[in-house]
Amino acid sequence: QVQLMESGGGLVQAGGSLRLSCAASGTRFSMDTMAWFRQPPGKQRELVAKVTSGGSIDYGDFVEGRFTISRGSARNTVYLQMNSLKPEDTAVYYCHGVRVVNVEGATVDFWGHGTQVTVSS
Repeated sequence: QVQLMESGGGLVQAGGSLRLSCAASGTRFSMDTMAWFRQPPGKQRELVAKVTSGGSIDYGDFVEGRFTISRGSARNTVYLQMNSLKPEDTAVYYCHGVRVVNVEGATVDFWGHGTQVTVSS
């Protein structure tokens, strides 16, 4: 059973930094895409950043150069370095992994349980 485990969340003051980590276990296959999503209180889940196995990276518009996503040297690990945090960055942050399972491009995806990030003003 594939499991994604996040760590690194917590409480930080505005302007501070946090580094989130995610590691997938229970699979011998590599994720084709790994990403971070977040869900602020009372709002829908939104993409924070994603990185493909080929190194292509996308960020949500709200990131504005403050966050950096990277894949670790260990298979199926991903990090999110968050700098210049704002109170509006308060959310549960979820790790997401996608694996392409056939030549037609069908995918399966996996979610972590989330880690709370709270930014105080």
